Amino acid sequence: MHGLITLLEGWLGSYGYGIVFVAILLEDFGVPAPGETILISGALVAAKGELSIFLVLLFGWLGAVLGDNIGYAIGRFGGRALVLRYGRYVRVTEKRLARAEGFFRRRGPIVVVVSRFIEVLRQLNGIVAGISNMPWWEFLTFNAIGAFLWVGFWGTLFYFAGGKASEILSLAKTFWWVPTGLGALFLLGVGIRFLIRRRNETKT
Repeated sequence: MHGLITLLEGWLGSYGYGIVFVAILLEDFGVPAPGETILISGALVAAKGELSIFLVLLFGWLGAVLGDNIGYAIGRFGGRALVLRYGRYVRVTEKRLARAEGFFRRRGPIVVVVSRFIEVLRQLNGIVAGISNMPWWEFLTFNAIGAFLWVGFWGTLFYFAGGKASEILSLAKTFWWVPTGLGALFLLGVGIRFLIRRRNETKT
């Protein structure tokens, strides 16, 4: 990953904020693109004084919000059948889609925020929200919050890390399962709480 980041830093020197915006936008409606890696690379380039960290974060946030809204439109107007028909070209499979739909049925708004930090769910949350007919204004609100937290976390972390970025990347590679596991446990807890509440309401 460190080698890829070094390569991307060169691209950022040539294309600047545009590549941050486009890469994150594409990743956020399912197209295989290293959006998160480019965000990290942009923050590292900004730490060297070659880019503005404010603009890196702004363009990253705009790309994330717009990309997820494109995904939402695909899910809402194209439907599940269309997504599965063409989704195989961008890693959207029946199994992944079903898993994401399960999370949304339990607690949509919270999932929109938390899924931003979980691989696969990050790429599918807009599409699934559209298929599930989640109100657009609700999706837009929580998606914008999730994008703000995600961009802010990774961007500022590596901006202030500077020369220690390699150590952070090494730790992230070794303990990648920790945030994923915590996110999964959080979503599981939310789902269990929702089911218990619904069961209690049914009894009454």
